[in-house]
Amino acid sequence: MPDYSNSATRATEAKLGKFEYNLPASPSSKNLIERGPYELDNGAIYVGEWTKEGLRHGKGLQIWKDGSKYEGYWKHDMANGKGRLIHSDGDVYEGEWLNDKAHGKGTYIHMDGAKYTGEWREDKQHGFGVETWPDGARYEGNYEYGKKHGTGTFKWSDNSMYIGEFYNNNIHGKGVYTWSDGRKYEGEWRNNKMHGRGTFTWADGRKYVGEYVDDKKHGYGEFIWPDGRSYKGDWQAGKQHGKGVYITSQGAEKYGEWKEGKRIRWIGRGEGGAGGQE
Repeated sequence: MPDYSNSATRATEAKLGKFEYNLPASPSSKNLIERGPYELDNGAIYVGEWTKEGLRHGKGLQIWKDGSKYEGYWKHDMANGKGRLIHSDGDVYEGEWLNDKAHGKGTYIHMDGAKYTGEWREDKQHGFGVETWPDGARYEGNYEYGKKHGTGTFKWSDNSMYIGEFYNNNIHGKGVYTWSDGRKYEGEWRNNKMHGRGTFTWADGRKYVGEYVDDKKHGYGEFIWPDGRSYKGDWQAGKQHGKGVYITSQGAEKYGEWKEGKRIRWIGRGEGGAGGQE
């Protein structure tokens, strides 16, 4: 039998060990024929069980010329049931198959150490799964046709974490993002950016409640300082911009107008008070 394996596939196979055929034999298996190495039209070599009609069926091993290797169960000439496919680059999928596609529950391990364990549909992550990366990042949640979609939890290597909704592989919808330095945002997201209404808090006690557009405070919002001061009013591109009211720590209100984060005038009585949000 030709040896089509390469260093990557051999390394993966050595790491995983021998594939286990652990399903009980079916009554129909008595009618199967076992053959030695057989070369298919595409040059691949198959060793295993066949039907009398000449279809791969039952237990079998197939090796392609590029070194890829599938070992597992077959039905009607296609991978079906439990099986393991080692790709020519050393990546491997082991789990359930339906008509030559990963379908059901299974684990995919990349040569670089990234790993997904969960549900599959037609060769794509679909349903609930857990994905991990070599740097320690981890996602646990729902997938739809290969993309994070629905609710999930993503934790980065620096311990930042997002819990909430995903859409088409992006943070999208409602969710909570906590940074490793103690900052936290809870609210609406669009395409990985804070967008809509939300609450942002800082580790030092500052707090903003209001509207965001493309990751920046934009629209109406309230900013509160740790000493009790606050600003309620308009924002644009992350800065106080427009009309608002500044409230002192004693509760006195001062109405004014701001431009690009700087107060340009007071409206009404009083000339003391705040500058920008910082």
